[in-house]
Amino acid sequence: MNLCQADTRPAWCPGCGNYAILKAFDRAVAEAGLDGRKLVVVSGIGQAAKLPHYVARPANVFNGLHGRALPAATGIRLANHELTVVVASGDGDMYGEGGNHLLHAVRRNIGVKAFVHNNQVYGLTKGQASPTSDLGFVTKVQTHGVVSLPMNPLAIAIVEEASFVARSFSGDGEHLVEMMKLALAADGFALLDILQPCVTFNRTNTFKWYKDRVRPVPAAHDPHDRDAALKLAFTWGEQIPIGVYWRSNRPSFESLCDAMKDRPLAAQLG
Repeated sequence: MNLCQADTRPAWCPGCGNYAILKAFDRAVAEAGLDGRKLVVVSGIGQAAKLPHYVARPANVFNGLHGRALPAATGIRLANHELTVVVASGDGDMYGEGGNHLLHAVRRNIGVKAFVHNNQVYGLTKGQASPTSDLGFVTKVQTHGVVSLPMNPLAIAIVEEASFVARSFSGDGEHLVEMMKLALAADGFALLDILQPCVTFNRTNTFKWYKDRVRPVPAAHDPHDRDAALKLAFTWGEQIPIGVYWRSNRPSFESLCDAMKDRPLAAQLG
């Protein structure tokens, strides 16, 4: 039973982009026609990781350790590859503590869908710079500004040939729902990076900051062209493309495992 059935109210700040992401997720699941009995939403620790507790539709939920959502999701998916397994994670949880797991999930092309709430800051632990914070970003910890280059998770996923790589924005609900549905339908690992404001700890990358910069991926873009996809992934600043960057025809990890071809491993027990 999902925790949302217990009249749980979101513990997010008013104006947080997580509300829009939660609404889009509920819509995407409904419009995709997913059976809640076969949907598993996995998370680690963080503000984004609270999302599984608040989903409106019935679903199975696994809330694990900080940065360890992908190993849990991988185990669930391999035990029963008939399940739709979604990871709800933040930029710190997925790209920081969980960065090593991200690399190997992409490398394997495991059939997990990663929806990353990227607000370029650690929200739960009170505003430290995250792996995606821009150079010069000032926090109570990085008092002289961030000096480490921000991580480019989309470029990494493209280079390692994930099945699906896209970016969206919490301020564009229709676009976000569409990207989520495409990610859910992908065969193999799907990474959807979702830009969102943190109204409490990031006063630089605000809703208006993103709104002024996000632009649709050009209609002529070929998502099977890796060079073109990488160019989009490195476009950041005055313009930030949102849409599908990359699609790969590489087979999923599950499809290459002989032991799983006839039926799920869970069904072979006993």
